Parts: sequence; structure tokens; C-alpha cells
Amino acid sequence: MSAVKSIIVKALLLTCALAASAFAHVGSPDVFYQGKAGPYQVLVAIRPPDVIPGVARVEVRALSAGIESVDLTPTPMVGEASKHPPVADVAVQSATDKQYFEGTLWLMGIGTGSWKVRVHVNGVNGPGDLQIPVPTLPRKMQPMAQGVTYFLIGMMAFLTVGMVAVVGAGLRESRLEPGLSAGKWSGKTVAAMAGASVLLAGVIWGGNAWWGAEAADASRRIYKPLQISASLPLVGVTPNRLVVKVDDPGWVIPRRLDDLALDHGHLMHLFVIQWPGMGIVYHLHPSQAATGYFEADLPSLPAGNYKLYGDIVHESGFAETAVGDIALPNVIGKPISGDDAGGVTAPAGAESFPLDGGYKMVWSHDKTKPIAATAVTLFSFGIEGPDGKPVSDLEPYMGMGGHAEFVKLDGSVFAHVHPSGSVSMASEAVASPEAMMGMHQANIGSAVSFPYGVPTAGKYRIFVQMKRAGKVETGAFDLTVS
Repeated sequence: MSAVKSIIVKALLLTCALAASAFAHVGSPDVFYQGKAGPYQVLVAIRPPDVIPGVARVEVRALSAGIESVDLTPTPMVGEASKHPPVADVAVQSATDKQYFEGTLWLMGIGTGSWKVRVHVNGVNGPGDLQIPVPTLPRKMQPMAQGVTYFLIGMMAFLTVGMVAVVGAGLRESRLEPGLSAGKWSGKTVAAMAGASVLLAGVIWGGNAWWGAEAADASRRIYKPLQISASLPLVGVTPNRLVVKVDDPGWVIPRRLDDLALDHGHLMHLFVIQWPGMGIVYHLHPSQAATGYFEADLPSLPAGNYKLYGDIVHESGFAETAVGDIALPNVIGKPISGDDAGGVTAPAGAESFPLDGGYKMVWSHDKTKPIAATAVTLFSFGIEGPDGKPVSDLEPYMGMGGHAEFVKLDGSVFAHVHPSGSVSMASEAVASPEAMMGMHQANIGSAVSFPYGVPTAGKYRIFVQMKRAGKVETGAFDLTVS
């Protein structure tokens, strides 16, 4: 029985095909994007399927008035197929909320080139388009419901016994005159039934082996994030030069590491987070020493364990987060400079986080409304001066109003989010080069919002980097998701 169940389960598990896209997060597959489709401001959430080919759900929230219809089209990011899009799918406008549209798309593809969804908007001010990179990676093997499994096992047993019985009945009764009894079982009949049983057992065994091989192949196609192995070679008596090696853990498609693109002016964004507790975080930018190797000067850090998350983007727009761990000795390092940011973030704030000089970073949100898992939320942060008033001198930080990282306390979720959403700037540039013109924000205002949907319930830490008066400030906030 267990062998039969294995056959059916393996057969049903084999529902994955291979595809790829922008996937620069850990445990957070949904894509969130806030931007302009022509004259219209929109907020888009794309929920990719776990299995490819599969159906993605697309939610479009109109932040500008006058939008009348929304069309959705998926294409590869680059290549010949990107020039021949399929017929667009129409998003349905909500009957109760005219600013909300929802649609579905089939996502499919092969290789490691990113895909994108074209959001085409029509309204009173004419048409507008938005191109959004989308993850279409197979992430899991979908199991069959247990009740269905046992039903099919029963059907297989019933059919097998029935086929053996048909063979026996055919030999015993096929030549009898009407009304005559078949009598005793003959040796020939028993031998034929035994042979049929052996043949059917062979068919079942062969099917099990075939599906086992196919399931193993499908398992190899499940996306596996890059891994980081880091070391701190001795430099004099105060080691502080971190060497990071990026490794492919054996995904079925080998990934190149000599094709990396600059993202916010850097080949890698490395987040060093004290673990557990997350009392210290640094957002560093290592230099590439060789293919797959990066080096960074560490700031001073206490001895202990740290998690490493390294964001990189391939020239195709395919973005990944490499993950790793390191146990550090007490590090006497260098002060951070340039785009590097971070520091001691414990204790984290619930609503505000103290900064130097009497300033504080403030999280503006409705405390009476709990944040639910997967719900699209605008996380808004600003900086207040010693007088309690919002500052007006926020500056662009690497081309954006700010950067935010959402990290679950158990390490299962890491997402690097911008005011435009969860897509990397380099992936955006590949998807829509013309839209990147003038992307740098000259006027930030007094607050920065990050569109994101926290993937699962639990406790999170939000790290936020914003720049004012030439200094990058880092705040930390605790979040509980229902």
C-alpha cells in the first residue's frame, strides 16, 4: 500500500516547471510596486503562484482619479519573446470600490531571464503603462489532499483486482455453453491470473520508478537561493576585513556571477544583522574582489553570531538574495562612511526610535488597525527634530527617499523594500529603461512610505535608513502581524 501511495503522491507532486524572475527576497515572494502608469498613480500587488506554469493574482489600487480600465500582460523581460506579448487579460473593477481592480495571469517560462507584467491603464486623461518585474520561480512541490490520495489508492487497488479477475473469468467461462457452471479453478486459469498479477505489479513498479525520477528532477528545479560563506582573515591583530564568497547550492540551472549589474550604484548590498535579537544591523556595500568574491571593511562589532543577506542583480534583471551566517570575534573596525549605514538598534521602537542630537525617527500608522498578513500596507516613516516637528531636509539615499528591511524574528523572512516597492532599481531599469529617466528623487518631503505586504503572521523587526544633513540615519521598529 505504501508503494502505491508513493506512486500517486509523486505523480501529483510533479506539477512544477522551471521559470525565473526578480526574486531578491527570502520568504517573501509577492511583488509590491507603487508608481506612475502615464498620468495615473497606482499601487500594484502581484501574487505569483508557487508552481510554474501557474496563475498569478494581480491587484491594482488606483491612487489617482479617472481610471476606467486596467489590462494586464505578462512577457519575458528580455529576448525575442518579449517583443511578442500575448493577448492582454482584463482586470475586473470592484463593484463596491471603483478604485480597485483585480485580475489573473498565467505565468510560465524557462531559463533565468526575468519576467515582467505590463499594467496598461485607460482613463479620462488617456492611456498609461507600467512595467513590473515579477517572480515566476517554482518554490515548492504541491502535495495532494490526503483524502484524494486514499481515494485514488482505493481506486487503483479496485482496478488491479478487477483486471486480474477479468483474466480469470475470461479463461474459465469464455468457452462454456449458456447455463453451464464453470466448475473448479483449473491450473491454467490460476497460472494466467498469477501472470496477470505479476505483470500489473511490474507496471506499478515501473511507474513508481519513472515518477520517482521525475519527482527528483522537479525537486532539483525548485528555486534554491545563493549561499554566502564569509570569513575574517587576520589582518595584523585587529581583523576587520570581511571576505564574502557567494556559492550556488546546486540549483538545476547554474547561475553566472560575472554578469552582475549596479543596483543603486553597488554590485552588492550586504546586511549584517546580529543574531538572535537583531540588536545591531549594518547596511554595507562590499567591493567585488573577483568573480563571486566580495570584500568589505567592517565597523566595530561585538563578538557573536550574525546573519548575512546579500542582494545582487544580474544583467538580465534577475535579482537574488544570498544568505549565510558568521560567528565573529570582537571586531575593532572602521567608522562607516559613504552609503554604508547602521549601528546599534536595540531596543527597537514601537512608534519612534531615538537618533543623535535629540532627533527621532517616527513611524506614522493607525495603532487601532492591526496589520494583517499579505495585506498591502504603506509603512510611513519620518524624522522629527528636538522640537517635535517634522524635519524638511530629508535627502535622497542612493536615489531613493529611503530603504527599509523587514526581517522576521525567526529569520524566515527578509525583504529589502524601497518607496517604489519591493523591486530592485536595477530590475526596474531592465524592465522599463525609459521609466528610470529622472528616477532620482530631488524632493523627499517630510516622510517616506514603503508599500509592502508582510507574508506571514508573527513578529518582525523593521529597519529603516533615511538621510538628512548628509548623514544616513538608521531606525528600528517592532511589528506584530496578525
